[in-house]
Amino acid sequence: MVKLESLKKSNQFRKALKEKKIHTDYFSIFAAKNFFNPRNKGNLLISFVMKKKIGNAVKRNKIRRKLKANVQKLLKKRGAINRDYTYIVFGKSNAYAQNQDVLLPIMEKSFSKFKKIK
Repeated sequence: MVKLESLKKSNQFRKALKEKKIHTDYFSIFAAKNFFNPRNKGNLLISFVMKKKIGNAVKRNKIRRKLKANVQKLLKKRGAINRDYTYIVFGKSNAYAQNQDVLLPIMEKSFSKFKKIK
């Protein structure tokens, strides 16, 4: 099983934010080629970020849980997420009211765009 490993240092975030990006109504995904190695080779480097402007902690955490669950589902599908990239996912307030099943195909389509980019 693939584990999600979060970015820890601010310079890692800065480097990932400068590279490729995709925006949707529910989230934004920033990606950069793996510039440092995860602890275990099978881990996926991904961080979920919510701005305080979205709302209180309950709302931000619910959005984060929805997005994380969708990433876990996509990891079970072979090849849905390119593991050669480090990702940062910024959640937006629209994701709070939206059903998780609606977010899944949008997220899958967004992650598939990173496979085409070289």
